[in-house]
Amino acid sequence: MARIGPFEGHPTEYEEWFEKNHFAYYSELQAVREQLPKSGEGLEIGVGTGRFAAPLRVEFGVEPSSRMREIAKHKGIKVASGVAESLPFANAQFDFVLMVTTVCFLDDIDAAFRETHRVLRRTGRFIVGFVDSDSPLGKLYEKNKRDSKFYGIATFYSVDEIVSHLKRAGLGHFNIVQTIFHPLNEVEKVEPVVSGYGQGSFVVISARKEV
Repeated sequence: MARIGPFEGHPTEYEEWFEKNHFAYYSELQAVREQLPKSGEGLEIGVGTGRFAAPLRVEFGVEPSSRMREIAKHKGIKVASGVAESLPFANAQFDFVLMVTTVCFLDDIDAAFRETHRVLRRTGRFIVGFVDSDSPLGKLYEKNKRDSKFYGIATFYSVDEIVSHLKRAGLGHFNIVQTIFHPLNEVEKVEPVVSGYGQGSFVVISARKEV
C-alpha cells in the first residue's frame, strides 16, 4: 500500500519545506535539470505538488495522494492517480521518466523500477534524484526519522544500492551527479553540481533502458 499518509495530511508543510530551504531546492532542481533530456515526452513518478515537474516542464505525472495531485494539476501537469509499482500507462510510452525524493517511499523498489523500464521507449532515460543514505544529510535523516512527519516511513538507500536495483531492472549506462555539500541550515546559495558521488548529499542518477 502506498505510503501517502503524511502527504495527504500535511501538503502545506510539504510546500513550506521548499520555501524555507529554497537554496537547497534550487540546487536539487539544477542537478536534476542537468540530467534531464532536452526534449521528449516525460513522466514524473511521485510528482507530488509538481515542485520539480512544473519548472522542468515535465508534462505528465503520477501520484497516489489526492491532495498532492490537485496542487500539481493547478500547475498545469497532467496527473494520473496511481503508484510506481503499477503505472497506469502503456508500454514504451515515454522518452524519459523522472523520480525525485520518491524512491525512499516505495513499497517495492524492484517492482517500481521494472515498471519504469516497461513504460520507457527504446533507449529512454530514467532519472532518479534522492538523498544518499551514506551522506551526512542521509545519516541525519535516518537518525531523526522518528521525529519527522515525512521521513518516519522512509527507507533510505545508498548510491550503490540504487545502482544495483537499476541494473536488476535492465537499466544501465549510468551518469551520476551530486550537490548540497553543506548542512541544510548552512546552504546560503545555490550549490554547484559536480560529477560523481560521495561528497554531496543529494545525488541524481541517469540510467538508460537497455535494449
